[in-house]
Amino acid sequence: MNKKDIRQPYILLATWFGFGFVPKAPGTWGSAMAIPPGLLLLMLGGVPVLLIGIVIITALGFWAAKKFDEAYGTHDSKMIVIDEVAGQWIALIPVLTASGLNPILTLLAFGLFRLFDITKPWPASHFDKKIEGPLGVMGDDIVAGIMALLCLEGIIYVGLV
Repeated sequence: MNKKDIRQPYILLATWFGFGFVPKAPGTWGSAMAIPPGLLLLMLGGVPVLLIGIVIITALGFWAAKKFDEAYGTHDSKMIVIDEVAGQWIALIPVLTASGLNPILTLLAFGLFRLFDITKPWPASHFDKKIEGPLGVMGDDIVAGIMALLCLEGIIYVGLV
């Protein structure tokens, strides 16, 4: 890619403003760099605003991932990390508690999302291996985010945090 390519909106979004170009662990970097704007959305308007953000970033992710893969002849390139953003934001849903943002839940949301995104247990593995196109790119991370969300809700429910 040349510098002109990097200025393309679909490349900026697909790589989450360049974090997908990090040579080591771009998915982890994409997830980590999704946390500050996700927390900002929670602080600005709570879960409803974060949910709106998730819908928007997911729609943009479908578009950007499709354009990126078409432009470079890839499928689910490691440089595409907007899918991690969507999944990480889903995992962040329970971190806003009555007493504010919970830093322990935030770290757990990050760790659990990365665990499920890397190991891809079913049904995330189904999207990763069986589904082509942007649904396959985005789907496994959305499922990993939902799995992390459910685990966090369970942790909260039993009173561990």
